[in-house]
Amino acid sequence: MNILILSCGTRNKIVQYMKRELSGRGRVIATDMSPNAPALYEADAFYLVPKITEPGYIDRVLEICRKEQIQGVFSLIDPELSLLAEHEQSFRQIGTTVIGSSYELCERTLDKWQMYLWLKEHGYACAGSYVDKEAFYRDVEKGKISYPVFVKPVRGSASIAITRAEDRETVEFLFSHGEGLLIQEYLRGQEIGADCYIDMISGETVSVFTKKKLVMRAGETDKGISFQDPVLFELIERFVKESGFRGQIDIDIFECGGVYYISEVNPRFGGGYPHAYEAGVNHMKYMVRNLEGKCNVPELGDYEEGIVMMKYNEIRIRKEEAYVR
Repeated sequence: MNILILSCGTRNKIVQYMKRELSGRGRVIATDMSPNAPALYEADAFYLVPKITEPGYIDRVLEICRKEQIQGVFSLIDPELSLLAEHEQSFRQIGTTVIGSSYELCERTLDKWQMYLWLKEHGYACAGSYVDKEAFYRDVEKGKISYPVFVKPVRGSASIAITRAEDRETVEFLFSHGEGLLIQEYLRGQEIGADCYIDMISGETVSVFTKKKLVMRAGETDKGISFQDPVLFELIERFVKESGFRGQIDIDIFECGGVYYISEVNPRFGGGYPHAYEAGVNHMKYMVRNLEGKCNVPELGDYEEGIVMMKYNEIRIRKEEAYVR
């Protein structure tokens, strides 16, 4: 069994864990647009590819899948998830399974406004959001929302271009210098991350790992501690069942005054997934079993509480093939 990991970037651990799971039963192939993506060099083989927005990108990925006899493919960046889902049938025709959720779901999670509307419609607690700043100002006057708030792109990821606004002047300035922006309520509470695996065949939630985020850096969990709450597990199971996600997903949640608020969903491995894996929550084995045509048995909460993750920096050195002074 051969697995292709797209846009691997700095996600060395994901490549390492997948290689460990296959353990001689197959190969892990990785791609990236940059030769300086360190995770490339963890794989059994790698390919440099164009930007995902360039014409012919998907054809290049399909070519790699045929050449390497890839059984399963997934991406580690948000913008590529919809692209893979959109061409799922083309991959299926050559015997490759796209490990992930539907195009509709990938698009919804990438669009913060659409995600907010869906959450409200289905009765989930979530941060108040606005794309109309005048509607936001009216709610401020009515006392329904107050500063500070976050102003962020409606379609964005990795906490890029997010600004905390303390007053109307800042909101006005940001909207006058940008397009496609959303105003979001500032949630004061404990931020939580949930790494989940939903069976690709049965649609059941197989695994949920939750951690309290202690320190964040560049949109990812830098330090965290594992915990369990049956109420939260039940909420996540309900959310997954109603939304229809498949494969690996990462959910950002806030606990405010005893209420769990769903913030954002990334239908891929989150940056904090190594915490789950090192605590014994192996989503790679679930993925491999699904690719073998087997359903997984749910193992929710199969980990210890109080396991702390502490990230630190590592480096990889490579020789530039054609170095020019």
